[in-house]
Amino acid sequence: MRFETLLFHTRFRELAFNSLKGILELKAVGLKKVILTHVIPREDVSFVPYGGTLKDDLHRFKEEARLKFDDWIQTIGDPQLTFSQRVEVGSANAKILEQAEAEKVDLIVVGRKKRTALEKVYVGSHILDILRRSTIPVLMSKYMVQYEWQGEPLMRTNDQIWKRPLLASDWSDPSRRGLDAVLALKGLAEKIIVAHVIGARRIKNVEPEGVKRLEEESAKRLQAYCHQIDDAGMESEYHLAMGRTVEEIIKMSRDYGATMIVMGRTGKDWLLEYWLGGVSHQVAELSELPVLLIP
Repeated sequence: MRFETLLFHTRFRELAFNSLKGILELKAVGLKKVILTHVIPREDVSFVPYGGTLKDDLHRFKEEARLKFDDWIQTIGDPQLTFSQRVEVGSANAKILEQAEAEKVDLIVVGRKKRTALEKVYVGSHILDILRRSTIPVLMSKYMVQYEWQGEPLMRTNDQIWKRPLLASDWSDPSRRGLDAVLALKGLAEKIIVAHVIGARRIKNVEPEGVKRLEEESAKRLQAYCHQIDDAGMESEYHLAMGRTVEEIIKMSRDYGATMIVMGRTGKDWLLEYWLGGVSHQVAELSELPVLLIP
């Protein structure tokens, strides 16, 4: 896996530029091209009676986006990176995926907006839709996040996201591709943390001997992942937990100082996943860390 071309979608919310700067550290592992993307919602430039477009508003919105992108590129001032801009009108999800396919990008970056109580129930339907549909790895970027830990409100700034990625594996094919993704960070990541959770449902009604065998088998698989990482000339450590999968992944990411979470995308039934969220999508929504999902 490689990260040579990325698409960065933004709605120009606060700290979006800071998030971009941190992501551009991928240049150390081969990043060459960045497509800066902004999608203007159709309802912002349309009038209902005739289905027409408010051309003056459209021109203004496009010009504002172009000026902001120009300023970003000038501020970054890196001649080794090639930037292009895409400002279009339509459905953000459809346009992001369409542009990503057309540009043959290796990574899509989207930001998580502030959640409302309703969005907590729907597990972030806008982002979830992109995560579900994309055939390209998607990074949910979270530069500054408010969250609660052990009853205390905390604020976290994710400004070194590639430093200690935690790969949460369920042994699936997407998880194995997640291993390829973290191996592609050689020269940028200081250490790869590999983790697995034996889900509570998996061991329900299982005899102690069976649980012990499952623990030993899981530990061997984690060690095999670490051997591949070590053979690539990178540092690694592994951790095994048991319990509720989403909660344990987030807990391990905090306990072991992870700076991002990497997961293979789970493939549940679409309706169930949309309303309740698969494990990977729940982690992406609930963790204060950026989450990279691999299809």
